[in-house]
Amino acid sequence: MARRLTWCEVSTGNLTANLREFRSLLGPRCELAVVVKANAYGHGLVLASRAFLDAGADVLCVHDLWEAEVLRRAGIGEPIHVLGPVAPDQALEAVALGVSLVAYDAALIRALDAATPSGHRTRIHLKVETGTHRQGVSLEEALALADLARGLRGVEVAGVASHFADVEDTTHHDFARRQMDLFRQGLDAVRRAGWPEARGDLANSAATILWPETHWDRVRLGIGAYGMWPSAETRVSAAMIHRDQIALRPALTWKTRVAQVKTVAPGEFIGYGRTWRTPRSTILAVIPVGYADGYDRGLSNLAHVLVRGQRAAVRGRICMNLTMVDVTDIPGVVPGDEVVLLGDQGDESLSAERLAQWAGTINYEITTRIAESVPRVPVETT
Repeated sequence: MARRLTWCEVSTGNLTANLREFRSLLGPRCELAVVVKANAYGHGLVLASRAFLDAGADVLCVHDLWEAEVLRRAGIGEPIHVLGPVAPDQALEAVALGVSLVAYDAALIRALDAATPSGHRTRIHLKVETGTHRQGVSLEEALALADLARGLRGVEVAGVASHFADVEDTTHHDFARRQMDLFRQGLDAVRRAGWPEARGDLANSAATILWPETHWDRVRLGIGAYGMWPSAETRVSAAMIHRDQIALRPALTWKTRVAQVKTVAPGEFIGYGRTWRTPRSTILAVIPVGYADGYDRGLSNLAHVLVRGQRAAVRGRICMNLTMVDVTDIPGVVPGDEVVLLGDQGDESLSAERLAQWAGTINYEITTRIAESVPRVPVETT
């Protein structure tokens, strides 16, 4: 395979350390499920999944059946839970992959029952709507689905799930607490309706940090497992209740190399749209990464990269596969020099949160949008 000029290094040690930090917050009977959808938040689906399993994860959560298939083909036999929609005509595939699923549709439940071999049961988690109005059904509809499943031999209601709407977005959590109360009612009702062993599955990274009472039987870690705080508001909320001491270690460093160095005269325009003009004789480094690789076009004329341990400003519009940066004040830059787009170099650091501020988005999007064509390389450093 041809060597790439742009790649991501993923610290398996940091992934392991993050998971162990979260494990320390949980009771001994609470399952630790890690969300590895979206290419493990950009960290590499198989690479990150193996690291989390080595660190003691109980369940891997994906969005789509194709992600589950990738993991199974990689030899991962541990429990996989599918969070996203599964159509009834995918039931045979789901059963063959041996996954558990979120369910909110009678047709899917019947299809799973028909596809499941005699003597076996496919595990489902009923998704109860508590206020996010994404996937999910009302409590009355969930109880009807629980009753349907009770009359089938091939399906087991293994859990009840829901999702917070704004626990990460504010330090005022009245709405999230109402959701918690509604979820508790739904879980209790499903248990009374014939599924006493159904597991409660509500807590995301923020709730896992902030509220032990949301842990129930399983927590569902996303962004925190990768060493990033869900939001600044979550960190403030944690500090207010003295739960901010958890040590989260970012695990991903995104790198490329200088492809060309050129001197441009004063008064020249740089890039498409002529959005930046050289105020002086300027030395530019051209780097082989652009918005097709996930380096957001919104970073144009705002972001910095790291070259030789110093910050170099992005100049002009980010192109599909190329970006220009100003290295006038960084001595000795030559083609082949390593460039850090996200991560640390020398004493400087560019976090996902900082890139998100520049791009007007959130840290989740910065890492998940890194193209899957960019290689993920495991490194042992912590």
